[in-house]
Order: sequence, then structure tokens, then C-alpha cells
Amino acid sequence: MNTPFIFIFIFFFILFLSYSEATKCGSKGLNIKSPFTLSPYHNNDPNFNLYCQNTNTTMIHFPFYGNLVVKSISYNTRKLNLIDPKSCVHEVFLNLNLSLTPFRYYYVVRNYTYLNCSVPINGNSIPCLSGYGHHVYTVEPTVKVPDSCRAIKTVEIPFGYSSYLSDNSFGLGLTWELPKRDDEDGDDGFEEERTWVHLTTKKVPMIAGLVLLAAVGMAMKMKILYTKKISVSNEDMENQFSEDLLAQQHNIPQALV
Repeated sequence: MNTPFIFIFIFFFILFLSYSEATKCGSKGLNIKSPFTLSPYHNNDPNFNLYCQNTNTTMIHFPFYGNLVVKSISYNTRKLNLIDPKSCVHEVFLNLNLSLTPFRYYYVVRNYTYLNCSVPINGNSIPCLSGYGHHVYTVEPTVKVPDSCRAIKTVEIPFGYSSYLSDNSFGLGLTWELPKRDDEDGDDGFEEERTWVHLTTKKVPMIAGLVLLAAVGMAMKMKILYTKKISVSNEDMENQFSEDLLAQQHNIPQALV
């Protein structure tokens, strides 16, 4: 195989690797990159492990709560948008414990108290948490608890319940932190994970560019050598022709004698 073609083959192979680094769930799934990883099934790792469900659906599992759908990931702003499969965002707010994970709510949080009341009170109850004989509300912690109600829990969440916020994905935005390395001081406390795959993905364009330059340089060198070879060959043919012509001219007078 010709040397330039070997370099060109390596160049396109590296490009193929760069595109295959982005892992996803099916053809329509999200691109999964560092610090997230993709596993065939969920485990109890509360960090950055994602898994696939129903081919194209990307999921994340939170210990002591359950599974949430990953709607989108913004790596630039470090935002993870989630959807509750049960369509009850306030059940997530009430039970999700982020203290043992690298995640926290993307939006500003404040304290809200969940009340379970035997009879309706002023305000809108949370439909997905309420039922016959009980009505669940979110109120400010300073609100006096009515006699017909009992406090379930006070939690820090982005917002209380509102009938105007019908989208169950609203508010389920998380951001994440990576532990800062001991040998480096970061300005914002964030530190990129330096795995082999992560570094390889970042260096792929540079490596591919160097391979392409090497291939172009080798091709130009081969062309120059080939041109010189053709030139030398033509020069040898001209010299041989001249020698044959001189020999013929030298033999003509001898033949006439």
C-alpha cells in the first residue's frame, strides 16, 4: 500500500473514533459525554451513571428515590434537565435527597413545608399527591398549621406548587460539581474529570490534523521524488539516444570505405 494512503486511512479512522466517542441510547438518544457514563442497566452509583430504557430513553437512578428521565444535558452550563416518569414533580421534591450526590438544584431554592390535610384549605392542593380524604399543599414554613392538617416535611426546593406550572419537568433542573484536585486551585471550585476517554476526545482534532499534515507532506515528497525519477529517466533516454546517434554516424563512413 502506498504510504500517503496509509496516512489518509489513519486520518479517517481517527475521525471515526472521535464521532464514536459520543455514546447515546439508540439513534435518537442524547449524546453522553464526560463526566457522565452510560451503562446497560442502572446501579446504585449516585454519581454520573446513566442507563438506557426503551432504546432511546436516557435514565438516571437516584438511590432512596428511583428513576428519572434525562430530558437534556447542557455541558457548557452544567445543567441536567429531568422529567418525572410519574408526572409528579412535587413527589420528586418531597423525596429526592441530593445530599449524597454531586448534584444540586440548578435554580435558587427556598424552604417549603408540605401539609397533609383531611379537609380542603385555602390554596390549591397538589393533584398527584392528593386523594380521597387527604389533600396535600405546599406552604411557607411560617404559616400556622391548621388543626385539620399535619406537617409532612420541610424541604428546600425551587418553588411551591402552583396550578399555573403544569409542566412536570419545570424545576427539575440539576447542576453538578466535580471534586477539585488537591494539586490545583480552581477559581470556581469546578474541575474537569481527566479520564483517558475525555482527554482522547479533546485531543482527537489535533491528532487528526497532525496526521493529515503528515499525509499531505508525504504525498508532496513522493510527488517530488517521482518527478525527479521521471526527469532522470528522460535524461538517461536522451543520453542513450545521443550515444546511439553518434555511434551510427561513426559507422557510416566506415561502411562507405
